[in-house]
Amino acid sequence: MSESNATENTENIITFNDLNLPEALTKVVSEMGYEVPSPIQAQTIPLLLDGKDVLGVAQTGTGKTGAFALPLLANIDLSIKKPQVLVLAPTRELAIQVAEAFQSYSRHLRGFHVMPIYGGQSYNIQFKQLNRGPQVVVGTPGRIMDHLKRKTLDLSGLTTLVLDEADEMLRMGFIDDVETIMKDMPEKHQTALFSATMPEQIRRISKRYMNNPTEVKIKAKTSTVENIEQKCWIVRGVNKLDALTRMLETEEFDGVIIFARTKTATVELAERLEARGYRSAALNGDMNQQLRERTIARIKSGSLDILVATDVAARGLDVERISLVVNYDIPTDTESYVHRIGRTGRAGRKGKAILFVAPRERRLLKAIERATRQEITIMDLPTRDEVTQTRIENFQKQLFSICESEDLTFYRTLFEQIENNTEIDDLDLAAALLFLAQKEKPLQPVEEKFVEPRSNDRSFDRGDRNGRGRDRNDRGPRGDRGRDRNDRGDRNDHGGDKPRGRGRPTDIELETYRLDVGRSHGVQVKNIVGAIANEADINSRFIGDIKLNDDYSTIELPKGMPEKTLKHLESVYVCKRQLKIRKD
Repeated sequence: MSESNATENTENIITFNDLNLPEALTKVVSEMGYEVPSPIQAQTIPLLLDGKDVLGVAQTGTGKTGAFALPLLANIDLSIKKPQVLVLAPTRELAIQVAEAFQSYSRHLRGFHVMPIYGGQSYNIQFKQLNRGPQVVVGTPGRIMDHLKRKTLDLSGLTTLVLDEADEMLRMGFIDDVETIMKDMPEKHQTALFSATMPEQIRRISKRYMNNPTEVKIKAKTSTVENIEQKCWIVRGVNKLDALTRMLETEEFDGVIIFARTKTATVELAERLEARGYRSAALNGDMNQQLRERTIARIKSGSLDILVATDVAARGLDVERISLVVNYDIPTDTESYVHRIGRTGRAGRKGKAILFVAPRERRLLKAIERATRQEITIMDLPTRDEVTQTRIENFQKQLFSICESEDLTFYRTLFEQIENNTEIDDLDLAAALLFLAQKEKPLQPVEEKFVEPRSNDRSFDRGDRNGRGRDRNDRGPRGDRGRDRNDRGDRNDHGGDKPRGRGRPTDIELETYRLDVGRSHGVQVKNIVGAIANEADINSRFIGDIKLNDDYSTIELPKGMPEKTLKHLESVYVCKRQLKIRKD
């Protein structure tokens, strides 16, 4: 156990080294800075390592991806070049995220290959990747079904099936596809099912298709942090370090803790901030206790302004002058977020926290909002003009301070001497002196290759609450906050004449398409929305009215849909029928 835990009561804390994972995995976990498993990881990893079925009830943001990825990687036979693990995920965004997690954890496993499969990507690309023999396939139910029908995905060697966010797949209308896939599994296989809630249909599936599963239930802790102002910046268009320095220049703070995900990242970021003129230092588990205490003493005394830390290294840290916490890397579990921002706003004091969120991490952002019971406001990156104005104000304060505290007699005489020996205008001469004074740290920021988010950018529409819209890959089941797609489905099942009410942009021209699936086939509006959103890569806000008839349906989509997309949608199955989409 690292020295950074010395001040903690760690007698009963389980580490990754206690979980009997192979050295290749404990090594990469250590490199990534994850020293202590989350509760669901500590309980689930031993069960999956032993080949047992697991029923996990846990919210997004509790670390469940690592809970199944690590033990399943440990059990994979790298000499076999065919799928051994299949992970079903409700959205392409989550499928990509889970596949990336497998890739990160497997960096020391030579010969390992993971493949995400989702709608919107070329079948030819997926055929080629499947021919490479991935040991792990992560996919959305619809596209997995397509490959099984085409016989391009061979599951005969499958040893483990994982259902991630099963309740989300139920809400999005994929549960029939999930059951069909589960029926086709080899007779002897392991199943892990994870769900934030346990509705009756999910419970029924677990009883029918799982072998005496062990239930692991993680109760989400909720915390209020009302004295901390929370904001987040959606990462896009500019380097994260450039964005961070803009914020540090325009935010008022005394001391700062910046949280990075790994020990290596803390050192690199601290060095780069130091190079930009900030008094910063790293704080991580590789530091011995003496160096750790010396670093904390420096931030307390004011000789250091910024600590760049990992989660474990900052536990128990209480420095009164910390007024700003920056989550440079979003934490993978909500408890870590609460611990992080708790380093400010101590003992009733006011604090401020900023969270960096990549578009594909929006699910974690929502989980954090649920855990803290607070809405996190989207912030705009400070503009170059705002940075310039802040630098000018600080420069003026320095000038006024010098005028009040220093004896300037020599410099007044020197100025008069220079003034008398030149024909330069007094104002130009003063301007030249100002230029020299700020030359090492210019008042105007260097022009960056920066692309401001456009208000009509589909990938992150800001027309939603507090300026926040939905990422184009965020295919969660809710359009408006707190309303399930089932509500919309029930409303439109009886004719669908009313607007869908998802805050659809009014300037988008729509046209109507006919689908060869209707009420008599058991289809609901939510089934169609889920299929179109995932397979055509369309934000559900851009899907218009859907009307269900007995043997067909109609749907409004943005005018000018690409022919390639429409061609693909023709062959997509909903409720075991091809859509055969065409203009109505």
